[in-house]
Parts: sequence; C-alpha cells; structure tokens
Amino acid sequence: MDIVSLDIPDVRLVRPRRHGDTRGWFMETWRRDRFAAQGITDDFVQDNRSFSARRGTVRGLHFQRPPHAQAKLVGALTGSLLDVVVDLRRSSPHYGRHLTVELSADEGTMLYVPVGFAHGFCTLSDATTVFYKVSDTYAPECDGGISWNDPALGIAWPVGVAEAVVSDKDRALPLLAELPPIFV
Repeated sequence: MDIVSLDIPDVRLVRPRRHGDTRGWFMETWRRDRFAAQGITDDFVQDNRSFSARRGTVRGLHFQRPPHAQAKLVGALTGSLLDVVVDLRRSSPHYGRHLTVELSADEGTMLYVPVGFAHGFCTLSDATTVFYKVSDTYAPECDGGISWNDPALGIAWPVGVAEAVVSDKDRALPLLAELPPIFV
C-alpha cells in the first residue's frame, strides 16, 4: 500500500493495492507494520460505520477533545464522498487550514486523520457507507465540532446550504473563531 503525505503533512492519503482475478479483488486496509514505517503508530480501538442514503449528505465537522481525542482512518465501503479535515492544532503552521480528498469505494482510497483535526464529509453519491477506525472510544462528554459551512474556512463543498442534508446538531456547531483552544 502507498501512504502519501498531503499539503498538511500529518494527514495522509492511503492507497491500498488491490490484487484481482476473475473472482474480484482483495486488499489490505490496515497493517500495523506498514503504517508504523510511515510514522503512524496509533492504536485503533473502535470501528464505526455511517450510512447516508442521499447524495449531498454532510456530516461534520467533528472531533473529540482530550483526553479522548481520536485519530481516524476513513474510507468508503460503498459510494463516494468528499472528505474534509481542518487543522485545529493551535501550534501548527497549518492551523485553520483545510484539506479535501475524494474517497470512493471503487478506488479503495482512505484518509488518515491525526489527533487535532476536525473531520467531516459530503456524500457524492446515493447510498454511501463510510467506515472509520478510531484511536479512542466514543466519549459524549468530549464530543465537539465546528460549523461545516464556516465562511472563514473557505471549503468548496459540492452542495450549497439549501440542498445539503445536515443534522440539527451539526447545524448548531460554532464557527472556528468561536472555538476555544483545544489542541495546543
């Protein structure tokens, strides 16, 4: 598998190699030694899935505060999505910057998101199932997020506010400027 640094170097694009024949294909999605060789040593302790019925569903931008902050490995099991991360590490030269990457079940690409980032996505197809490996268990008291459509972030979402399918909880998230320092 290829693990590639992106414009914010701690975020990595993962391209598993598929081995195919007449039956279909096989690929490794997680292999501790190969990730560790790239400096990714998180101990993933929980796997999650989300299903979005409609194209244009937005989830995020979410994070968990310390002491239950989470690194994530994210990919599509069905469909495709625009995956988005925002650097929330105050000491980072990339603080407040975002990255977008298209992930699809057809390609098998995944995104590694380290601790200190808000994460979200918008589905690009109907019937999209997303998986997440996370490095800490869900802790509701540490749940947090920022507004997906914060104009200061400048994220080019593939849907507008009017057509996006967004939860009430996500609509109520604060702007980045309203967020106290969390990841220092």
